[in-house]
Amino acid sequence: MRRMSAAAARRTALAAQGFGRRKPTTVTRRTVLDVLGRTQLLQLDSVSAVVRAHYAPVFSRIGAYDRGLLDEAAWSHNGRRPRRLVEYWAHEAALIPVEDWPLMRWRMARYERGRWEGVRRVVERNPTLGKDILDVITDIGAATAGEVEKHLELDKPRPKGSWWNLSDTKMICEALFASGELSADKRVAFARHYDLSERVLPPDVHGRSVTEVDAVRELVLRAATAHGVGTEPDLRDYYRLHRSQTEPAIAELVDAGELIPVQVEGWDKPGYLRAGAATPRRVEGAALLCPFDPLIFFRPRTERLFDFHYRIEIYTPEPKRVHGYYVFPFLLDGELVGRVDLRAERASGRLSVPGAFAEPGRDTPEVAAALRNSLREMADWLELDEVVIGDRGNLAPLI
Repeated sequence: MRRMSAAAARRTALAAQGFGRRKPTTVTRRTVLDVLGRTQLLQLDSVSAVVRAHYAPVFSRIGAYDRGLLDEAAWSHNGRRPRRLVEYWAHEAALIPVEDWPLMRWRMARYERGRWEGVRRVVERNPTLGKDILDVITDIGAATAGEVEKHLELDKPRPKGSWWNLSDTKMICEALFASGELSADKRVAFARHYDLSERVLPPDVHGRSVTEVDAVRELVLRAATAHGVGTEPDLRDYYRLHRSQTEPAIAELVDAGELIPVQVEGWDKPGYLRAGAATPRRVEGAALLCPFDPLIFFRPRTERLFDFHYRIEIYTPEPKRVHGYYVFPFLLDGELVGRVDLRAERASGRLSVPGAFAEPGRDTPEVAAALRNSLREMADWLELDEVVIGDRGNLAPLI
């Protein structure tokens, strides 16, 4: 079996994700889509403490860009510049290439009655609600769940509570989205506007049928492309697959020469190298990585690749947080050397940095200078005037 050093595996993974490349002087829609050609997906998340999660990985790889380019690729539907990305449950909710939507049909079949157990109870008390929602959207076009409710005259007050206290209409809209009957035509203020999938997707994409076996094999291949090199659990997690699916798919891809088994120094499981994946001699440059960046969202892989223990602390009570609410790992010349708690305070025009922490032995002026530059670059991209450094962490006094 071919052997790889841990450092070579790390450089391969970084190159596969698009790091270490010269940042473009001009950014076009094609430049943004090239990032998707490497990551394969962008996770969506509602947290907006700094910037929505799907925008940040593009910035981390190409620098400042017009977020409208990504919006247009995901939610535009004019004939001149057709939609190139679509939403679905890939690695959680995510933007994926339009042409990959049929690869999720097997999952849509499993979600025929939605993703949540509570949907069954909603259907029991509102047996015609699904058909009613589809009828409304057929008539009026793309709409939020709230707009559908108004058309159905269901705009009733609901008990106040946590964000998951969803209305019946929202739950059924989400179930229809999960089953593939509805898709997201656009987002406004991050709210999904649902429409019939056949009106969101090109006819050849919507009409394409792929067996589960073929679809899973393609998804594993896409995961391997995004990883460069990874273990079976790595490849499985990228699209939230099951081991019973990925193991036979990997065997087929190995037989076909698409994946090459490798033994990576320090890894306790076999690795699989994507055929043709580059292993550069060095990976240079700095980047701030949001918590949902595809490079790091599978935490066991992050620890194995970078010796970097990372957990998101959004749901941890503030007194128990170690590093902060919304913490970005800091990538410098191919290694994770620190992390910063960030907040975009748009009203005051400030990028707030309550805490900045270096990994052991990395609290140096050189790391601090690189981080200072990256924070300034992010502030400029977000159109914030000032970077304000707090006093938490061993890097903070050096920035």
